[in-house]
Amino acid sequence: MIENGRDFGLQPLAAILEKHELSHHDVVAASTEQITHKMVSRACKGRKLTRRVQLKIRNAVNAATEENYTLKDLFTY
Repeated sequence: MIENGRDFGLQPLAAILEKHELSHHDVVAASTEQITHKMVSRACKGRKLTRRVQLKIRNAVNAATEENYTLKDLFTY
């Protein structure tokens, strides 16, 4: 659901974190870049993020899960 062009609803990222039993804190802790719990929360809820933040989230999720997810796997926009 698009609301004002910034809110895209629940993202596949949320399901991936649930599948691997990861919390937002686990993703932040696994990151080698500066990300915050708020960034991860916004990413899961579907708030539109900049490409740079999306890449940071992707890198952190890949580090935490030891898998190789792409942006298309994590986000629908």
